[in-house]
Amino acid sequence: MTRMKKHILYIVMLTLAMTACESDDTDFSGTDFSNYYLRSQSGDDDSDDVVNTIYIAYNGTGVTVSGDNNGYVTISGADVTVNTGTDTDSLLLVLSGSTTDGSLLVYREKKFGIKLNGVTIHNEDGPAINNQCGKSLYLEVAAGTTNTLTDGTAYTEQSYQQKGTFFSEGQTYFTGSGTLNVTGNAVNAIACDDYIVVGGSVNVSASTATGHGIKVNDGFWMDGGTVTVDVTGDACKGLSNDSITVINGGALTITTSGDCVYDDTEADYSSAACIKSDYRFTMTGGTVTLTSSGDGGKGINCDEDVVFSGGTLVVTTTGSNDDAKPKGVKADTGITVSGGTFSVTVNKSWACDNGYESADEADQAAHCVTVVGSPTTQTLAKKKVYISYE
Repeated sequence: MTRMKKHILYIVMLTLAMTACESDDTDFSGTDFSNYYLRSQSGDDDSDDVVNTIYIAYNGTGVTVSGDNNGYVTISGADVTVNTGTDTDSLLLVLSGSTTDGSLLVYREKKFGIKLNGVTIHNEDGPAINNQCGKSLYLEVAAGTTNTLTDGTAYTEQSYQQKGTFFSEGQTYFTGSGTLNVTGNAVNAIACDDYIVVGGSVNVSASTATGHGIKVNDGFWMDGGTVTVDVTGDACKGLSNDSITVINGGALTITTSGDCVYDDTEADYSSAACIKSDYRFTMTGGTVTLTSSGDGGKGINCDEDVVFSGGTLVVTTTGSNDDAKPKGVKADTGITVSGGTFSVTVNKSWACDNGYESADEADQAAHCVTVVGSPTTQTLAKKKVYISYE
């Protein structure tokens, strides 16, 4: 695909994403998503008149359900299916307890909430939580709780999609102040066919040896909280994003250690990367720490431009360049830095690559980043780029 076609496609995708936010009533900028259910009950959400709260308590190979006054829930062992049909009442599912052979599968046509209240779910043959609702899911991780989701090494084929240990068809908002640990053994750890927003002070940890830590189709926004991702698979990504990536706050830490692999279709090597963003990567605040140690591994691999204006970004790659070139920040259409602290260090190849090529190494290093304003400290070199306005 030519650069012009990619640029036009990016504009179209960005417009669609913004339109989706407007039509879905999910403009999340400056919004507190915690206790969404209580606010909707009190009338703050004028489309929600009644809140149905269903409590699902896992206990080994079984489950106890209370509050299901409408008969939404069916149970098989510790596998729970919630199907609300066309009902429009607000819904909150509160999960607790533990199971080594269970799951949650949700069918719904309207936005809803899940509250993780100290739950451990392992599903040997599929996702631990599978949300088949295409509308917004507000996932609250209750304060003071630790919640764990794991899957097995292979999924049983189903008529619905199963893309990770935690999978959601619709937009997903992570909030609360508790801890959520997700491990992917078959596909991805966390997967979403729409966009993901991380807010509040939630702590999310994702790890996998076979797929991506977080796989998202329509964008990733982080406004707060802590997200930690550890990926060990060859050519796997910590955050694989088919759209735009926006970091406004919080702390994001991603580590990848997998090597590159040869892609017969592309006739080229595919490398592991902490962040693979098909469109723009933007950072205005918070802290992002990226470490990649495999052959050809990359910190940020962006098909459009990287725009950094605030916060602290620290990227380190220590991998070899036997088959592919490890790079700290690679952006096909430009890297712009105008604030905060931007630090990239590599062991091999180039710290930053914005598509500029020169026969002179010093000239290429000088043009690898567009620096706006007057930073207090600046180093532009092949293996180290450090720009700080502090």
